[in-house]
Amino acid sequence: MRVAAPTLEARERRFALALLLPAIAVLVLTTTAPLVYLAWNSLHRLDLGMPWLSGFAGVDNYVKMGSDPRFWNSLLLTGVYTGSTVVLQVIVGLSLALLVLQIPKGQGVLRVAAILPIVLAPVVVGLFWRTLVLAPDVGLVDMVTRALGLGSHNWLGDPQLALISVIAIHTWQWTPFAFLVLLATLSTLPPDVYEAARLDRAGAWQRFFHITLPLIRPAIVMVVILRMMTALSAFAAIFAATGGGPGSATEILNLYAYRTSFTELNLGYGASLAMVLLAITFAISWFMFRLRRRGA
Repeated sequence: MRVAAPTLEARERRFALALLLPAIAVLVLTTTAPLVYLAWNSLHRLDLGMPWLSGFAGVDNYVKMGSDPRFWNSLLLTGVYTGSTVVLQVIVGLSLALLVLQIPKGQGVLRVAAILPIVLAPVVVGLFWRTLVLAPDVGLVDMVTRALGLGSHNWLGDPQLALISVIAIHTWQWTPFAFLVLLATLSTLPPDVYEAARLDRAGAWQRFFHITLPLIRPAIVMVVILRMMTALSAFAAIFAATGGGPGSATEILNLYAYRTSFTELNLGYGASLAMVLLAITFAISWFMFRLRRRGA
């Protein structure tokens, strides 16, 4: 009995699967496997300072967070840091995009200039702000404040100013992303809608709130999703600028997990902190994507 030869469609599917399998294998090895290992470690007591106490802990690491004031402080700082940077990036980026849109010439130069902060490594950005912008006495910001008669400040050493400073660093680096996305979106809006609104004597604010914002809402939601995920996982710039200090003034959850794991050598509890951050990121991303689909 002769076996039917595979059809062209079946051969194409096999060929596509053969091309896809190496990429899937690499993805599993580099992302899925480490996440599974992280989740497994979060269920163990792995303290290199006291290795004789190591063993399976179940959910003890997660229960411990409930009475850990440092965890709640880092969670609060993460919320403040993420919310502040995302809101500032959207507001400043949209404002710059609306302003640049009114400039008929030179937009290409402005777009190239906006890319520069994005392409810099976050650790370079943190060191740049620490040594040249926010350094006491010799930093650019300190020179401006002293020229205005506001005195000199230890921007990264003062607990009350350090969080504001790292928010400014993150906002400076990633606002250009929001600016470029929103500028590209605004450039595609139909001009006849605005012309009709002008004929109906709609003011500038009315056109902005009733035409511009609804039309660019999907782009704003996408910017918020991407920037929120980046802010939740922020590490290098803050670590380079403040190291999470002074004390724990800028110790967001990501930095707390790092310090717990690699400074205090409590790998099990550090893994559980990382898993909580991962769960928060997934939950917020899921909610924002649902919101985007609902408004689509």
